[in-house]
Amino acid sequence: MRISRVLGLAIVLFAGTALADTRAYEKEELARFRQFAGAPIDEFTMFEMWQWQVLSPTDLVVWSTIRDAYLLKVDKTCNNLEWTHGLSVTQEMIRKVTQKFDFVVFARERCKITQIQPIDYKAMLKAGKAKEPPRNQ
Repeated sequence: MRISRVLGLAIVLFAGTALADTRAYEKEELARFRQFAGAPIDEFTMFEMWQWQVLSPTDLVVWSTIRDAYLLKVDKTCNNLEWTHGLSVTQEMIRKVTQKFDFVVFARERCKITQIQPIDYKAMLKAGKAKEPPRNQ
């Protein structure tokens, strides 16, 4: 009985540490991308999503090509975005993602896009702040 309590406490402590590490990393990544984010736009062209990276419970970066990235903000009612293993972005207009009509979709969630900002990826590369985007499966 005592061993199971100790084991349970260890799991809770480990999970709390992992969550704190995740939040700290997300905060650093969000700041890195915001530094190179332009003014909000209404839409962008996307034939298919190349990659994506979650930056907070309401922010993510979507790459429409290897060099074209966009910072998306979704509605605060979106649940568990940072824990998803796969997502998609709707395109109500052909080959366009819009702030007005589109959503980030994963699991049973459908999160309204509330803001789109283009990322100046060339400036990120020049400043040495760009990393290879994560490989999402």
